[in-house]
Amino acid sequence: MAQILDGKAYADRMLEEVRLAVEAREAKGLAAPCLAVVLVGEDPASQVYVKGKVAACAKTGIRSVERRPASDISQSELNQVIDDLNGDPNVDGILVQLPLPRHLDAKAALHRISPAKDVDGFHPLNQGRLFEGLPGLRPCTPSAVMRMLKAHGLMMKGQRAVVLGRSEIVGKPMALMLLEEHATVTIAHSRTVDLPGVCREADILVAAIGRPGLVEGSWIKPGAVVVDVGINRVTDVSLGERIFAAEPAKLAKLREKGHVLCGDVRFGEAMQVASAVTPVPGGVGPLTIAGLMMNTLEACQGKPCD
Repeated sequence: MAQILDGKAYADRMLEEVRLAVEAREAKGLAAPCLAVVLVGEDPASQVYVKGKVAACAKTGIRSVERRPASDISQSELNQVIDDLNGDPNVDGILVQLPLPRHLDAKAALHRISPAKDVDGFHPLNQGRLFEGLPGLRPCTPSAVMRMLKAHGLMMKGQRAVVLGRSEIVGKPMALMLLEEHATVTIAHSRTVDLPGVCREADILVAAIGRPGLVEGSWIKPGAVVVDVGINRVTDVSLGERIFAAEPAKLAKLREKGHVLCGDVRFGEAMQVASAVTPVPGGVGPLTIAGLMMNTLEACQGKPCD
C-alpha cells in the first residue's frame, strides 16, 4: 500500500514558515507583505477560491486588499485597476482571479501585472527566468509540489518523470522544475501516442490534465511517485462506477450526495501500485494557496524565500 502524501499537512508547515517570517519582519519594524486580489464579477467558485486565499493571508499575517469590479468592466478599465495596484508601493503582490468574463482578455490582464508583483508566476518575464534557471516568482502549484517532494526526501535526480498536461500554469513549469532537479522529463498530453505506455515509464508521474480518473492503476509503474494535480467534480454515477471501482466509499458518497471531488488519477488503484500518492481533495490543492503565500512574502522581500 502506497504512502499518502498529505498536502494539507505540508501546506500547514509552509503557512507557519510564512507566519514566522512575517512576524520577524514586524519585529524589525518592517511592514507585513500585502496581497491584492482582483475578483471581477460574481462567479461563485471564484468567490470561494478568493475567500480561501484571504483566509490564508489572515493566518500568516499577510495583509490583503480586494478589488471587486463589476462583471461588465471593460478591458481598459481592468487595465487601470491593475496599473493602480502596480503603482501602489504598499502592495507587494497582485493576483487576478480566473476565469474572467468572456469579453475580457485574461492573458493580457495577467501580462499587465508587474513581474515583481506577479505572485502567480504567470508573467512571461517570470516564466523566462524559470526557463533560464534564474531566481524569480514561480507558479504556485508546481513550486509547492517540488517543496513537498523534497521535504519527503523523494529522489528526483536521474529519475524518469512524466508530466501529463502541458498548461503554462502547471504542466510546463512543473517539467522545467523537475528538469532543474536533474530528472529526465517527458511532457505527455491528450495527443500522445500510447499514453498509458508513456505513463508506465515514469518513476515520478504528475497528472495535470483535468480529466477525472483518466490515469488507471495499470498506467502506473510499480513503486512510482504519483502527484495528482487534477480536481474534478463528478456527478455521473456511471462514470463513478468505472473510476471508483477500487474506492467503494467514494462511490457510495457519489450515490448518496450526487457529487464528489476526484483527481485525474484513480486513487484507489494507484494506492495498490505506487509508492506514494497525493489524494484529492487534501493533496495538491492546499499546496497552491501555501505557495501563493510564499510568493507574496518573496515579492515583499525582493528575493527568493530561503
